[in-house]
Amino acid sequence: MSNLNDKVAMRHMDVYMEQEEKYTEAVLSDTDRLQSKLQSEMASRMSSQLSTPPFRWGPWLYYRRVEEGKQYPILCRRLASLNDEFISHKSPTAGFDFRSGKRIEQKLIDYNEEAERFGGFSYEELSEVSPDHRYIAYTIKPQADWVCNVAWAKGGQALLYVVTDQNKKPYRLYCSMLGSKDDDVILLEELADNVHVNIRHTKDFRFITVNVFSTTFSKVYLINAADPLSGLTLVWECEACAHCIIEHHQGYLYLFTNADRGGQSVDCHYLLRSPLHFSGPRKWESVFIDDKDLIIEDADFCDSHLVLTVREGGRFRLCSVVLPLPNNKGMVHLRESCPHFLPLPESVSQISPGPNYDFYSSIMRFTISSPVMPDAVVDYDLSNGKWEIIQQHNLLHERTRVLYGTASTGSTINISEISGPDNEVNSEDDHSWNDLSEFYACEQHEVISSDGVTVPLTIVYSRKRKKEGENPGLLHGHGAYGELLDKRWRSELKSLLDRGWVIAYADVRGGGGRGRSWHEDGKRTKKHNSINDYISCAKFLVEKEIVHQNKLAGWGYSAGGLLVASAINCCPDLFRAAVLKVPFLDPSNTLVYPILPLTPVDYEEFGYPGDVEDFEAIRKFCPYENIQKGVRYPAVMVTSSFNTRFGVWEAAKWAARVRERTIYDPDHPILLNLTTDIVEDNRYLQCKESAIEVAFLLKMMGS
Repeated sequence: MSNLNDKVAMRHMDVYMEQEEKYTEAVLSDTDRLQSKLQSEMASRMSSQLSTPPFRWGPWLYYRRVEEGKQYPILCRRLASLNDEFISHKSPTAGFDFRSGKRIEQKLIDYNEEAERFGGFSYEELSEVSPDHRYIAYTIKPQADWVCNVAWAKGGQALLYVVTDQNKKPYRLYCSMLGSKDDDVILLEELADNVHVNIRHTKDFRFITVNVFSTTFSKVYLINAADPLSGLTLVWECEACAHCIIEHHQGYLYLFTNADRGGQSVDCHYLLRSPLHFSGPRKWESVFIDDKDLIIEDADFCDSHLVLTVREGGRFRLCSVVLPLPNNKGMVHLRESCPHFLPLPESVSQISPGPNYDFYSSIMRFTISSPVMPDAVVDYDLSNGKWEIIQQHNLLHERTRVLYGTASTGSTINISEISGPDNEVNSEDDHSWNDLSEFYACEQHEVISSDGVTVPLTIVYSRKRKKEGENPGLLHGHGAYGELLDKRWRSELKSLLDRGWVIAYADVRGGGGRGRSWHEDGKRTKKHNSINDYISCAKFLVEKEIVHQNKLAGWGYSAGGLLVASAINCCPDLFRAAVLKVPFLDPSNTLVYPILPLTPVDYEEFGYPGDVEDFEAIRKFCPYENIQKGVRYPAVMVTSSFNTRFGVWEAAKWAARVRERTIYDPDHPILLNLTTDIVEDNRYLQCKESAIEVAFLLKMMGS
């Protein structure tokens, strides 16, 4: 199944996929009407506004919109100075001004046309507009997937790009001079198997940073964007693979990293700075004194401000600090830097930075996420402390707000400066955020895991339909790569919430949100901690009668699929059903014989098969290797495709082995939902797939 170039094997694959599809259809045949109803429900909740809110960069407004009846978006731009009295960028329609009879919109890339060129589907990997706004560089997958990174230099006259080798490992950096007939110049080449190359430009476009990293080291080089052929300058290096982002601001380099400090592992990211021009060995100094009560999770720069996403206890916050920072004060506490905080709704689960390309603009964009609130895209004016919701799907009125320009009438709120040690800012009315907490409750619990560690558990349910000990439940988990568990509001889950389901999220070890040690305690030889945490959360839901004892389902995506499948192996009778989406189910074989390219991060996360201790641990947590014999497993739907990160063969052989080893029960089917479509890029396919999954869960629970 993994030999995609073997035509005979692929013909057998087609037959196999057709058989699996027919089996799944037969099992779910009595849910056809339910699937149609669910799909209609989910489609009706889709935002009618398919465009992204325009973001301003220089004189231009850039945005994406989807034309009615088309599958893919169109990347567009228009001059900000034209028709700025219009509130919605849907008027004039398609960028046409009916008063003047002129088209004011420029189409940059129509991905529907790209789909026609590339075999019927179009999947954008990346795109970068040049700083002079004259060119755009973009890649299309799978035909152009050998280019994995691009960055502009010389104000748009040169393009730097990274290519991959036959194993899709980024290894060679080129520079192309636009308009030149000379061959592109190789600036860097890393031939070692485990060394990867990545590039990005600083926010002010003064430099290109080149990250070279492996499992044993991390280095960052600087290229002068004005003269990209002048060579690479090493500005940072450390042992082990570390997260390293460098920015430049008014003669200083700023480094945001989680690298070991003084030979000691650190639990969170920190910010360093160093003068750009430095004689002798480069020295970096810390900007802020470590504060366990106010942990920096992310940093972003513009010319006038530093914006920080911070974590205070279990709560995410967003604050800005005026730049430039004092040069002669040394390290200071963040609280002493007069940070301004943005009031946020309750239960914020994630704060994501927007495009924020315009380095010299005082307005920065962020997306605020919550389990009980549709994502809110917020513009934050750092010059005066005001903020504005630019786009948010309003489920109560079935509309989306898209506001910008001089006619914008969105809610504007002033931000007050910290006035005391408690760091409190008055909260605003949650209803201004289209918060749904009036209808859906969001509760935080602390669950004691098997080794005594407390694990955060978030539960969401309908206030009208909660009945103690009777509700079915769906437990989400991920626990890998130090990534935050996705707890954003998802409109498809409303179909479950409104039918009395409890949606729960287990922030198990291995994931993010509680520092580096939380991640370290759930990877490689400690992966069992993630699995035990998830099982403890599942038992908590049942024992506390939050969920009916025979109506608990698991849900895991990618590495989360490994987590849920491993938990099922340990406690098959704890779950009634599970949905595994593009899951990683056979690390034992995949890590030893990688068919798809793996990165140093993958081996750091799951272990090195060449290390005896790691290999033994992999065998113990591998879902494929530990399927129990002679017991009844819960009903499971496994979704996978050829376009996923982990091969479709992993899902197929796991399903086959479960069917072979476990007790057959028609009420507990093992279904394989295989697709060759790129579902992630097509919201109609997403809606169809979600309806199938929800129908499967409802059928298995008898609800």
